[in-house]
Amino acid sequence: MQTDKPFVYQIPPKFEDMIQVGMRVSVPFGNGNRLIQGFVIGLKAGNDFSGKIKEIKSLIDVEPVLTEESIALAKWLAHETYSFLISCLQVMLPSAMRAKYYKQLVLVDDAVDPAVKEYFSSSKKQILNEDKIDPALLKQLMAARTSGKISLEYLMKDSLVEKKVQVILNNLTAKSYKIEKDKLRANALNLNRLLDYLIKLGDSAIEQTMLEQKLGITSAVIKNAESKNWLKRKAIVKRRAAYKQSDFVRTTPKELTSAQKDVIVKINNSMDENKEKIFLLEGVTGSGKTEVYLQAMAKALKKGKTALMLVPEIALTPQMVKNVVGRFGSNVALLHSGLSEGERLDEWRRIQNGRAKVVVGARSAIFAPLKKIGIIVIDEEHEASYKQEKMPRYHAIEVAKWRARYHNCSLVLGSATPSLESRARAQKGVYEWLHLSERINKMPLPEVELIDMRKATKKIDDNVDFSTELRSEIALRLKRKEQIILMLNRRGYSSFMMCRDCGEVLLCPNCDISLTLHLDSRSMKCHYCGHEEKIPQKCPNCGSNKIRYYGTGTQKVEQELQNLFPKARVLRMDVDTTRRKGMHAKILKQFGEKKADILLGTQMIAKGLDYPDVTLVGVLNADTALGLADFRASERTFQLLTQVSGRAGRADKEGKVIIQTFNPEHYALQLAKKQDYERFFVREMNVRHQNGYPPYFYTVQITASAKEEGLAAKKIYQIYAEIKSSLSTKSIILGPTPKAIMRINNQFYYQLIIKYKKELNLDAALNTILQKSQKDERQGILISIDKEPLNFI
Repeated sequence: MQTDKPFVYQIPPKFEDMIQVGMRVSVPFGNGNRLIQGFVIGLKAGNDFSGKIKEIKSLIDVEPVLTEESIALAKWLAHETYSFLISCLQVMLPSAMRAKYYKQLVLVDDAVDPAVKEYFSSSKKQILNEDKIDPALLKQLMAARTSGKISLEYLMKDSLVEKKVQVILNNLTAKSYKIEKDKLRANALNLNRLLDYLIKLGDSAIEQTMLEQKLGITSAVIKNAESKNWLKRKAIVKRRAAYKQSDFVRTTPKELTSAQKDVIVKINNSMDENKEKIFLLEGVTGSGKTEVYLQAMAKALKKGKTALMLVPEIALTPQMVKNVVGRFGSNVALLHSGLSEGERLDEWRRIQNGRAKVVVGARSAIFAPLKKIGIIVIDEEHEASYKQEKMPRYHAIEVAKWRARYHNCSLVLGSATPSLESRARAQKGVYEWLHLSERINKMPLPEVELIDMRKATKKIDDNVDFSTELRSEIALRLKRKEQIILMLNRRGYSSFMMCRDCGEVLLCPNCDISLTLHLDSRSMKCHYCGHEEKIPQKCPNCGSNKIRYYGTGTQKVEQELQNLFPKARVLRMDVDTTRRKGMHAKILKQFGEKKADILLGTQMIAKGLDYPDVTLVGVLNADTALGLADFRASERTFQLLTQVSGRAGRADKEGKVIIQTFNPEHYALQLAKKQDYERFFVREMNVRHQNGYPPYFYTVQITASAKEEGLAAKKIYQIYAEIKSSLSTKSIILGPTPKAIMRINNQFYYQLIIKYKKELNLDAALNTILQKSQKDERQGILISIDKEPLNFI
């Protein structure tokens, strides 16, 4: 169970001069004295506890992994998000540091104490095991580490084999080369090539795989050469690189427009003042926000500081990485879920050691251990992916504000469609409001056409996914050799299966949700719990074979595109095609190199992509989000359509956008058509004000879940009674109610939502519920408290 308080331990004499705040330690815990990992969050002299205190067993780290800043941030985060402190401390570190790993010491400078030199006598790299090393020697090693004569590397046990590579070392002299050359038959081409290469290699080394590719030889040839004593093979551990520097072309700062210059001056002035300041950069799609970010980050580096940039999701990272690495080279570290655990650990270490000055990543990169931060940039600040859905339920923007205060630095929030909360703060002067209202190429925003699918479906019998207008526009672009982006907000082949005789819908056995047809795997899948089963030939309820698949998905649309345009090259980008590592980047690279005419995908393709030959964007069904029981449905629809529309006409060719909808009169669609954010903001704020939603009210969502529905329902009503007595009459409680999807993975969910403006007693009441939740957990009831939730369904 969680233990949400610090525990006091005795420091053994052998660790007294070594232990530091921020280290992890191994400690005995509980009656059985099992060893667990703990974080040192403070040191004190003396002891005011009368009983016996257990001793720290060993130091897991030889230097702190948590800084003073990260410990303070974790404490703030625990209070702010109603989370346990241990969860907040763990989120500061890469997941690999919660796994088992080796610590390796590397001798950098031979000018060390004799005992240390003896320790490295067999090899300049030694695996460190604190439990099996003399404390006096450990102290000397740590002193050498502090002075820079020894470096420390962390190697994951599971990844150690993957990191090892065979290198080839030349073993020939000029004399032995001539002898071996005379011995070789002229037709021994592979051996001749290898022999000539080795003598040129000299004292250098080359990876075996690279050598095989370079000379077109096999490992058998190398083994043969090794038996002749021409070469030596040696296994070395290679650092996991998150990217290859050679893959990126170095770029220089671009000439700015007058609007961009005005924005940069204001951000740079703020950095010169070394004061915390928050900017909202509202710029239409294609207005050059990225170049503003890059030049502002360059200013921070010039001042001897570091820069942190967040992008909303992994799909955006390849293109943004190209921009940032192209500008700042090896100074850049990447932190996102597309990396392996080992790569993330190595990147985290580069940041911690100060070798990387710029960090680009998704949500969790906000905790990157950068020192002296000069600027934090959050691109597409309106995106819901910046909110963490599991404990600790933080929003990256709120964490960024805390770090901006800590470092007295600038925070730039950028978007073409800012969240209503951010836009309202800018209007009130809480944020400084910056504008980029024109595209940098002076091209107009693309023409947007709304297609009423109620009428369109009457004109066509064979296919309801493509209106006549969209088909003709696709055909025209293909004829012109231009590119097309098509967005559909549902993956899979079809949304659900229904029997036409009895009306049975095939549901997931674990969740209250229908299964989705996937033709590639010939199966029905649940997108919530992962349940998978064969496609039924007959209705499982009545036995009828009149089964029909309703709705549409990316797989089905891909198939229809191939039927309609057989010569078109289509790339599909959704969760299913991007599961494997590196697939996001691979698909986008193929499209960028014009190896495909059409990029079809879910909303992951709506943001940040910049391809000069894309002149048509099609949205197959704009109503997907509008039907959700969520007060942000209109805002999200407007944002998504504005963002995806911005992918068209970004260079010197005019763009066009076709949006297919069954609700063409809806104000979110009408204003997205005009890309009129200002009118949308006024209209939507009026709706929020009338109904008492954010940003006019603060909100908290409390959820109770259990394997038995009765337990979850009973608990949420108990919480309702406790909370109601703590609130004033000005606050509103919605619920308790079952969640929109009440059962997921055989767990039942009930919720209530509190809307309030100012409640002095609410914080204490929620903390009491959090502490009591440990007792509830023993009964199989899980309680979650989510401050300012982005998803109410």
